Amino acid sequence: MQTLDHVAIATPDLETGSAPYLALGLHPEGPDELVESQGVQVRAFRLGETLIELLAPVRPDSPIARFLEQRGPGLHHLAFRVPQLEAEVERLEAEGARLLNREPRPGRAGSRVVFLHPKWGQGTLMELVEHPQGEG
Repeated sequence: MQTLDHVAIATPDLETGSAPYLALGLHPEGPDELVESQGVQVRAFRLGETLIELLAPVRPDSPIARFLEQRGPGLHHLAFRVPQLEAEVERLEAEGARLLNREPRPGRAGSRVVFLHPKWGQGTLMELVEHPQGEG
């Protein structure tokens, strides 16, 4: 692992979810981004080297919509930046990690992502994030 890439917060809508971060003096980093593979609209706030990503569902069958129905708004997952996603997946599998997806999915800002099962993470959903070469 190189660093904590982002903390993801589930929210029913980006405007409501943004209010506390705007009050804290944070500003969105760039335009909101649709991540079609996850069915979410993402608004990112930079805090040092880490992002706070607000995730709002764009369709009722998205994982975030289901999360909100079951748990309400709040912490969704922690994401760790890795330099080589496939190598890290292999290493973690050898350590006994449970994966939600082995094949990388498209993420925000051109990244590729793999999710680790929350039961393996002691109740915390974790994401591995590989950014395009030289970005992130």
